[in-house]
Amino acid sequence: MTFRKLFLILLLKCILEYPQLVSDRLDEETRDHMQQRAEYLDQEMTQLQKELERVTPGQIAKTWGALLWAALHEWQFWALAGIQVLLLGLCWKLKKSSHEVDSSDEDESSSTESEESEGEDPSERDLARIYERRIQWSVHKLAHRRRVVEELMHDLLHVSHERFLNSFFLVLQPAIGVGSACEGWSPQEEKDVVYCMLVPLKPPCGHTFHLKPNTTGEMPQKGMCVSVELVCTCTKEQGGSKTLCFLHHCKDELKRNQESSLLQTLCTGPYLDAQKIALWFQEFVTSAWEEVLRSHHYSMKVLPSTRSCKLKLKKAHRKPLLVEIIFGVQQGDSDIFLSSQPTEALVPPSTTWLETYAVAEAMFFQHVSRQAPRHSCYLKCLQLCARILVGTGFSPYTLKTVVMHLLTLIPLAGWCRKDFLLRLDDVMQYLRCCVEEKRLNHFFFGNEDMPKEISLPKAFQMAQPINLFQNLVQDPDAQAKALREVNYITDQLRRRLFYGFCT
Repeated sequence: MTFRKLFLILLLKCILEYPQLVSDRLDEETRDHMQQRAEYLDQEMTQLQKELERVTPGQIAKTWGALLWAALHEWQFWALAGIQVLLLGLCWKLKKSSHEVDSSDEDESSSTESEESEGEDPSERDLARIYERRIQWSVHKLAHRRRVVEELMHDLLHVSHERFLNSFFLVLQPAIGVGSACEGWSPQEEKDVVYCMLVPLKPPCGHTFHLKPNTTGEMPQKGMCVSVELVCTCTKEQGGSKTLCFLHHCKDELKRNQESSLLQTLCTGPYLDAQKIALWFQEFVTSAWEEVLRSHHYSMKVLPSTRSCKLKLKKAHRKPLLVEIIFGVQQGDSDIFLSSQPTEALVPPSTTWLETYAVAEAMFFQHVSRQAPRHSCYLKCLQLCARILVGTGFSPYTLKTVVMHLLTLIPLAGWCRKDFLLRLDDVMQYLRCCVEEKRLNHFFFGNEDMPKEISLPKAFQMAQPINLFQNLVQDPDAQAKALREVNYITDQLRRRLFYGFCT
């Protein structure tokens, strides 16, 4: 048993001495205890060496064989030894990777470190490191799930094109991802994120759209009616055959094809009806889902909605995807649409379509993503600040407007990861100045800094800026409340930076 005892003592001594590789910051009491233990093991080793000198070679071979045979049966011993080896290897790997990360960060910032360090408060650098360690950013997850939704929508619309080919139903154009989730940020928690897809509508052959201002009364958001008018198609062919002309064919033939008439199915009077279109599309999705290419991966449920099509898609062992499909009519060749989607403050009549800037906003963020440096922080600013707005009078759209203005004022090269804290401060200062001046200009009206890639109607370019903070001008108490809320948001932002983030 002498060799077995020697082997165990050697292993225990290695275990006691090696942890210094994990942490060199041991307290004095721990060091004293380990030193005493090492001295005791040294004494035991000396005594065992004296005993070994009196052992013959035959006894040594016999003892080692017994030791190995016993060790094979003591699984607890080998399990403990294996765990210790794994722990030591893991600690070594972590220590090595931390050195690699530190060295790579130093190399990446070596060109600008001297400039940044001049006049920079060390606490700001510490705060940036806290941010990098604690924030849990969901951009990649949002982008992945958005791509899944886009693929499903592509397949669904492909089925619709095949089903309604040569018919007189609406022609559905490729879907456009709009809203915060499709832009790469979200004010909601992950389980509440809704991916909004706008499907542009085109008239079928023999029909045309005319946009007419709504005259039913004043509304806070511009509303229009989409008038459907018939055009002559006597000389046109569709799919190799002559098309039915709703203007010049006899009434009997027209009556037989009444089911195919857009005016008879999806309109109220001469106007497109958003509720009828939503119901028609919901019924189409229900009947056509099994024909969608990737439908076998997801269970689909149509949720109640009067002016859109809301879907809940569930994949096995995955969180459900919430998708809202809205419908839009383009204004000319611009990025401004009329949308079937109502606002929180207004549910218009079914034949009234509200003007939306969602497509233009999506195009703007696509433009920025193409021009901005890699790992830019503008989406992080939106994500973080939008979560803090809950319970205040500021909406996520207000914050997005602030950030869009700043993206045209500050060069995109200034939105790198290292500039996150500076840009975050710029967002708060810009919001504060807008509240103090009681003015926040709408981004798409009279904006001389608008990128050329964004197509706007001429009326937008020539218009006077619209003040989104007009309520502060009319109500002094509202301004005082807004200033208090800016202070609250700033305080909450500091707390999030120091004590952790919510994704």
